[in-house]
Amino acid sequence: MMRAVWRRRAVCAIARDMKKLMLGVAALGAVGYGVYHHGARPATPSTQTELVENRLWIDHMPRSERDTIQVFLTLGDEGIGTFQQTSAWKGSYELFEYEGHAGELRIIYPQTGERDTVKAKATKCRENGFDYCLEMAGGSRGVKRYYSMKDWEIGSMRDLDSKVKALGTPSPDPSSAHK
Repeated sequence: MMRAVWRRRAVCAIARDMKKLMLGVAALGAVGYGVYHHGARPATPSTQTELVENRLWIDHMPRSERDTIQVFLTLGDEGIGTFQQTSAWKGSYELFEYEGHAGELRIIYPQTGERDTVKAKATKCRENGFDYCLEMAGGSRGVKRYYSMKDWEIGSMRDLDSKVKALGTPSPDPSSAHK
């Protein structure tokens, strides 16, 4: 009995820490790209629903610190996003630029020059303890279905940075390192 209580507390703590880690890693990648390309091009006007953009999406809640999850994130005002595979200990990501057009994301992967047109449809749902579902079709990266929660919105790079700071994670802003 005592062991079951301890195990449940440990799993909850791991899940909470994974949420912080996912947001922090996604923030580092997105902010790093944004800092590198600051002012390189005007922001792409957002035509996607608010539900798809500016929100952290994952394929499932991690079951342990070694469980690898798939992450999808877009920042509408900046026209950038990321596909990421991560656990608490190891991860990889690929950033992309995109434009939203009537339920489609037209993606360019700057590292390789590859392009994708992905149909994205987000809806409210009550599956696996999540509040939203995202169906993705036609892409070469990520998974076909992601999930999100009500409080996982990210409005802009500034909002992303403030959420990371609120979690007690070091700021990914290079200028803050000297303060």
